Amino acid sequence: MAALTLLHGWGLHGGIWDALRAALPELAMHTPDLPGYGGSARVSPYTAEALADAIAPTLPDAGLLLGWSMGGMVALALAARHPQKVRALVLVATTPSYVNRTGWDKGLTPELLAGFAQGVQNDYRATLLRFLSLQARGGDAAREVIGRLRETVFARGEPDAAVLAEGLELLRAVDLRDVAGQVQAPTLVVHGGYDGLCLPQAGQWLAATLPNARLALQPKAAHAPFLSHPDWFVDELKGFLREHA
Repeated sequence: MAALTLLHGWGLHGGIWDALRAALPELAMHTPDLPGYGGSARVSPYTAEALADAIAPTLPDAGLLLGWSMGGMVALALAARHPQKVRALVLVATTPSYVNRTGWDKGLTPELLAGFAQGVQNDYRATLLRFLSLQARGGDAAREVIGRLRETVFARGEPDAAVLAEGLELLRAVDLRDVAGQVQAPTLVVHGGYDGLCLPQAGQWLAATLPNARLALQPKAAHAPFLSHPDWFVDELKGFLREHA
């Protein structure tokens, strides 16, 4: 089986996948840091498309790609722009448009994201920790998930406040609705019913719009189902990869 590349979300790094790597020792995994995180160089402009173009040359042809949250948006853009790189795609807690805009009511209000952007300027560390806490709100194992996220976030050093701000601007501006229908790769859309950051309705829209996709919904999970419901997540992932990889 080809190696699986996993792309992390805003404010984190490739180390967030360590528990999943341990649960699937038979699967080769590539867990890069997104541009600007860890030891990875920044890109400009900091958009989903630019990040996808920066990552694509590092991937093998016809590989397996998984993205979570902001990493899922990058993975979606990559699958549309570089289809030869993606044999099968997994989108975890992903949305084509993070905020509400004309014709789209399955996101967050721009004002909420603006509040995070102001917080990054004032106290990026406290804002980042608050954002991580929101990722588990309402779902099963919330305390454990928040603890895992907080343990991981600074494991590779302090993230650059400028990169955090650029990532929030990416989330404000990203709109991949027009390219979703172009992605031909078999796709597993994984979402949590309590996800308050990338709403479940967005996952349902992706599963209905992507030409070759199906939805795996864990009704009691929030934004990080691979941490809150690891056995369920591993079963869904293994079943999908057996079918398409």
